[in-house]
Amino acid sequence: MPEEVILRFNEVTFEYSERKPLLDEASFSVRTGSKITLMGQNGAGKSTLFALIRGELKPKSGQVSLTNNATIGAALQAVPRSDFDLTVEQFFAKVFEIVPPGLKSDISKVLKAVNLAIPIERRVGDLSGGQQARLLLAAALISNPDILLLDEPTNNLDQAGIDHLIQFLIMYPKTVIVISHDANFLNCFTDGVIYLDSFTKKLETYVGDYYSVVEEISARIDREIKKNAQLEKQIRDRKEKVNFFANKGGKMRKLAKKLHDETEEMEENKVEVRREDKTIRDFVIPNQDIFGNIVTLASVKIIKNHEPVVKEVNKILNKRTRLLISGPNGIGKSTLLRSLVGGTSEGEKILEGVRVGYYSQDFATLDFDDTVFNALQSVAVDGTTEQQLRSVAAGFLIGGELMQHKVSYLSEGQKGLLCFARLVLMEPGLLVLDEPTNHINFRHLPVIAKAINAYGGAMILISHMPDFVAEVRMDDYLDLGRL
Repeated sequence: MPEEVILRFNEVTFEYSERKPLLDEASFSVRTGSKITLMGQNGAGKSTLFALIRGELKPKSGQVSLTNNATIGAALQAVPRSDFDLTVEQFFAKVFEIVPPGLKSDISKVLKAVNLAIPIERRVGDLSGGQQARLLLAAALISNPDILLLDEPTNNLDQAGIDHLIQFLIMYPKTVIVISHDANFLNCFTDGVIYLDSFTKKLETYVGDYYSVVEEISARIDREIKKNAQLEKQIRDRKEKVNFFANKGGKMRKLAKKLHDETEEMEENKVEVRREDKTIRDFVIPNQDIFGNIVTLASVKIIKNHEPVVKEVNKILNKRTRLLISGPNGIGKSTLLRSLVGGTSEGEKILEGVRVGYYSQDFATLDFDDTVFNALQSVAVDGTTEQQLRSVAAGFLIGGELMQHKVSYLSEGQKGLLCFARLVLMEPGLLVLDEPTNHINFRHLPVIAKAINAYGGAMILISHMPDFVAEVRMDDYLDLGRL
């Protein structure tokens, strides 16, 4: 591996609000050409760290330095809603201060690199989630950056898209730093990990592939817990002796003083064990008690060769029916769910009176200007007390300090957890889940899968994570790619 350091954080402290640092004198360095994973729980500040690297945020103290004015390309988690009305060509043009004369040729090259075939006059908002994910990567690549920052790049990608991305990253000759919760994806190309500890506000660096680093962290914690247990026992014994000798007077009191000083030193030597990432509490999504044909799908619209085509289907969902919708990126899976929930397609119908719990992959159901508290209160069923509402939120790690913040203040992972809290408070008769694992810390996924599997109403699910789908009972399938 090349020895030259391309990026360095030197005792960087950063905080959004007074005396609440996200980083506290954090230091690390990244060598040229390395492939690094940035780990840390939802809301720990991973995306903030990217903003510091890009220079969009400035540290309160310390220094962020780039070797030889290294250039940076960043693929963010999601296309900003304000860019939805741009064409693909205009979206790429925004990357540059001065648009280069050969932009169309450059766009063609990077779209090919990310395996995305779309017309450059297509509106960005009309692209599927998977196509938008590829577009974000292509926009990061078009300036040929020295450092590539990828924030949850596998979100919305199907398996073919993930496989292509892995091959691309392995072959990419420059430096890459990735935020992701997809362990299998990370293990394929990672050669080092930077861990952002949300408790100590420090950064820890490890060398090795993703799984070996996670194992190393776990083993280190076990060692530290055992070491502390031994010290605790010695400290208790010493304190008992100190109390005994202190009451004897004379030389014994001097011995007591010596033992007391040694005990204090032992307490200082106790290792601060890193507390493991918090996991959300087990939860239940209560269902509205409703009967009949909750969903009727007589026809669906899919995209073939960039054109919409209507196909006849015959799907009826009653209470407890679970439908898994699959198909390649860009075929129209998310569009189908949006038209179903919005009631904009004649071939798709939801029974009147059904409360629909819709988890949209782009968080379209959230008003980003609303407060977190109002986002929860606005969907809660009648009779929900404020105490109940706050208790549900706390189970999803949304504490009281977040309640009066705007939804836009939350990290993408926290927005996802907010959506699940809303589903609990809503008590829907139909769950419509479009990539519900996006942005979510992998520690939470078993809890979420268990809750979804136990749900008692009708359900439609789209997910590109086979391991997650395997944990949820499905009894009907619609593969749009085979229509």
